[in-house]
Amino acid sequence: MISSDQHPWGRVDETGTVYLREASGERVVGQYPDGTPEEALAYFERKYTDLAGQVTLLEQRVKRGASAADVSKAVSTLSGAIETANAIGDLAALKKRVDALTVVVSSLTEKQQVEAKAQLSEAIVERTTIVEEVEALAAEDPAKAQWKQVTARLDELFARWQKHQQDGPRLPRTEAGELWKRFRDARTTIEGHRKAFFADLDNAHRDARTKKQQLVERAEALIPKGADGVNAYRDLLTEWKNAGRAGKRVDDQLWDKFKAAGDAIYAARSEVVAKDDEEFAENLTKKLALLDEAEPLLTEKDRTVARDKLTSIQRRWDEIGKVPRDNVKTVDDRLRRVEAAVRKLDEDFWQKNNPEKKARAEGLAGQLTDAIAKLQLEIDAASAAGDAVKVAELQEALDARKIWLDALN
Repeated sequence: MISSDQHPWGRVDETGTVYLREASGERVVGQYPDGTPEEALAYFERKYTDLAGQVTLLEQRVKRGASAADVSKAVSTLSGAIETANAIGDLAALKKRVDALTVVVSSLTEKQQVEAKAQLSEAIVERTTIVEEVEALAAEDPAKAQWKQVTARLDELFARWQKHQQDGPRLPRTEAGELWKRFRDARTTIEGHRKAFFADLDNAHRDARTKKQQLVERAEALIPKGADGVNAYRDLLTEWKNAGRAGKRVDDQLWDKFKAAGDAIYAARSEVVAKDDEEFAENLTKKLALLDEAEPLLTEKDRTVARDKLTSIQRRWDEIGKVPRDNVKTVDDRLRRVEAAVRKLDEDFWQKNNPEKKARAEGLAGQLTDAIAKLQLEIDAASAAGDAVKVAELQEALDARKIWLDALN
């Protein structure tokens, strides 16, 4: 341990008074009467160490980019504390380190001002983007809006606004006020559209509820009519589909009542159909037998025979009467095919035997016959003359007319 007399920065006299050695001379920094000179010096050296630690800590803060304003304030405080410090050590060196930070603070202030300006510009852009998004939401057609999604989106944008306001840099009052006014106005517009939409929806639900309640009453009034009420119920079902929505809960309740009435009506109809099907089962057997008799006419070539047989079948078909409902289309379609085949035999016959067409065909056939005879004579003459080219031309014309004549026949 360095003795009091040998210490470079301080000494202790016989009264326990501690002196700091500076370039300008000595000054009293305190007293330590109850200890040795070495203990007195160690005590005031610890105070110096504390000050040196604060200077080192401030230097580190500057390196990490601490706020220039905070650093400047700390420099001023430390500088004053060092000048009047009751400590033993190289206070002049500490003062120089603190003074050096003053220069750094100036550069740091300028840099942070530039950064702050850039951050402010970026923050204005970010908040403006939020405003533009909410304005775009407000400009959408309210009639096409999905309000659950719109409301969630509006809440999300407002949460982004609040977070940006809390975490971002403080915007100038003018810009902040103008952007908030735009956001608030857009949100008010959206809320107005939403309220108007749901007000209209409530009115539509109320009208639909009234219509459907009336349809339920009319459907229930058809129940006593049983099967005779089916067609009227089908008309009511069409009206139901066109009545609009009355809200899910109410719609479900009313539909259950409406459907219950329909089930009762169709149940009565099913009883009638079942009874009819049982009664008409024998008729089906008879008509199937008639179809077995009729379908060979599909290949019949004699139209008179086909027409006579079909007429007999049709008369007996009508006399048999109805068949079960599920079989009506099948048996009718089979008979229609037979009727179409017989009708085609008639059409083909009259097509060939149409007096006017027949007369035209006969006239043309006569002309073709004369032309063929004439061409044959010309071929014979050309052949006798040895004109092979002429013979070939005439033969081609002759063959064509024979084909035409065959088509007429």
